[in-house]
Amino acid sequence: MSVQQTHLSPFAGTPHPANPVCGESGVKRYFGRKLLVYILTFFLAVTIDWMIPRFMPGNPVDALMARAGSFAESAALMHDYYSRVFGLDVPLWQQYVNFWNALLHGNLGTSVYAFPLPVTQIIMNAVPFDIFLLIPTILLSWLAGNNFGAFAARSKKLDNTILPLGYILTATPYMWLAMLLAWAFGIVLKIFPISGGYSFSMTPNFSLTFIWSYLQHWFLPFISLFLVQFGGWAIGMRNMIIYELEADYSHYLEALGVPRKLVRKYAFNNALLPQLTGLALQLGVIVAGALATEIVFSYPGIGYLILQAINSRDYFLLQGCFLFIIIGVLLANFIIDIVYVFVDPRTRTGMQGESA
Repeated sequence: MSVQQTHLSPFAGTPHPANPVCGESGVKRYFGRKLLVYILTFFLAVTIDWMIPRFMPGNPVDALMARAGSFAESAALMHDYYSRVFGLDVPLWQQYVNFWNALLHGNLGTSVYAFPLPVTQIIMNAVPFDIFLLIPTILLSWLAGNNFGAFAARSKKLDNTILPLGYILTATPYMWLAMLLAWAFGIVLKIFPISGGYSFSMTPNFSLTFIWSYLQHWFLPFISLFLVQFGGWAIGMRNMIIYELEADYSHYLEALGVPRKLVRKYAFNNALLPQLTGLALQLGVIVAGALATEIVFSYPGIGYLILQAINSRDYFLLQGCFLFIIIGVLLANFIIDIVYVFVDPRTRTGMQGESA
């Protein structure tokens, strides 16, 4: 009778079979359910995205007419023309059907704010600014916050002095911190610019002068988002490390004479799992904070476009911006789900059991 080899996983507190192999059917079933949930979520979110602008007072045609300032005799003709251009001359249900038909063909409509430019072109111009702001902020704050929180949990002095700053940072509204940093470093010290994504005298290019200008405008939005998120991740990891070090498996390893450093490593790996789940749950909050921060600094990303779309009653630009956010958050969550399968052996073991 053979004995199955076991080992202590760095991502689980109890022994489990070495190198569990998930059945193919279990993997398909797991990701099939996840994909179905994401498709349903996408459908509902996009439907709500279509409905919300239509609850706003006014409409795009009236906003465009007011901006054009046409004469009374031509106003009726222009109103009918713009209604046909924007597809608002048909019943609401027909607008909804037309919206999905256009969306499936990659057409997000024409912008009112930047008429007659297509919404897709406007959003594509803003997407690079959001990518270069959000990805470094999310990754660096998560990595730095987790490592700092784990280090603080080992030092009572650090835990009692510096970590309370984490509580202050994580409770600070994104917009308020952005305004404080803009006032301190932009107005008082005059170190960084406080408006735009680059110098207004420049056009985007790949020259060193433009890149330096972009980094100067990028730093304040980045650091305001980074600090708030850093505080939250540091507090979460500190609490999880303390919890894991008090768990039974930690005391058992210490009783066996396992070095304290190795026990802390197991505790850190186990504490990463809730933090990874928290990252998926916090993506929407992080994006919302980025939108507020972009408005404060007039940073030319999706948040700034949303403000302009609201002011212009631009249904189509507003729908396109929220659609980009919906796709980005769902895609990021799906990637985290995939990563979770590799880092958490309990998920793989569960899929193996399903396929049995």
